[in-house]
Amino acid sequence: MTDQHSHLPLIVIVGPTASGKSTLGVWLAERLGGEIVACDSTQLYRGFDIGTAKPGRSERRGIAHHLIDVLDPTEKATAGGYRQMAVAALAELRHRARIPILTVGTGLYLRALLEGLADLPLHSEDLRQRLRARKQQHGDKYLHRILHRLDPEASGKIAPTDEQKIIRAIEVCILARRPISEVHRAGRRPLTGWRPYKIGLNPPRELLYKRINSRTDSMLERGWLAEVQRLLGSGFNADAKPFDFLGYRELHSVLYGERALEEARVAIQQATRRYAKRQLTWFRKDTAIRWFSGVGDAPPLQDEILKWLQSEIMRASREVRKSGV
Repeated sequence: MTDQHSHLPLIVIVGPTASGKSTLGVWLAERLGGEIVACDSTQLYRGFDIGTAKPGRSERRGIAHHLIDVLDPTEKATAGGYRQMAVAALAELRHRARIPILTVGTGLYLRALLEGLADLPLHSEDLRQRLRARKQQHGDKYLHRILHRLDPEASGKIAPTDEQKIIRAIEVCILARRPISEVHRAGRRPLTGWRPYKIGLNPPRELLYKRINSRTDSMLERGWLAEVQRLLGSGFNADAKPFDFLGYRELHSVLYGERALEEARVAIQQATRRYAKRQLTWFRKDTAIRWFSGVGDAPPLQDEILKWLQSEIMRASREVRKSGV
């Protein structure tokens, strides 16, 4: 018997920061009966609003947004924790027959949601300290050689200079008593009951960089520095994870007299451009993404994306009816 509700549409919007993902998400939600599910590690935190490009009340235009403002600055955000919250949000949207529209800034969180996470062993601080001591004794490449012996596949994917990832990989190999590559492949539980439609926004580089620079200026004009000052004045420790977000660390240094505001502005723009490039590099590895050249707040592109979505959803529905699955 055909169950047309077993694989409901899950719309996924990816792309670099400042490409208009949030605007496109709201526009599509208005036309498709959807609600937004944020997939961004920075927007989870309460109080960190301007610098995380969190959509304001007017930008949301009455569309419900989920997984925004769910953590205090002292709490730790993880891919596993996000997946748990996102699965619950999707179940609630399914119950109300609403289409989820994911606006994705953090590729790792999207992967965790769609593909699941491996059950990794716990940490061993004693083992980590011993590995760091070995590195000091035998040189920078020593740990990477150890990882290569334990798991050649993993060593080929981790740069010899990435000490943190190398140590964690060795740690998992030793605690799990098998290569970390095997651990990652085993025990994953992919998301079921949804059919993802992945949309990628890929603006021309010159336009994207112009938008990044302009948005940084706008954030500062809207009181970003005052937001950081207020958060620090609320008693939160400056070592809390959100204060290390892009832009917040630079403005923190302004408040402590370590750099001028203009210097921080330029540094934030440069760092944001680099971050956008890393996001694109990550997302381009996903061959299931349908890329569109432009920004999400451009009406012609919005119409093009909506037509593509409607066509794909109808095609999938016909296939389900035909197969009788």
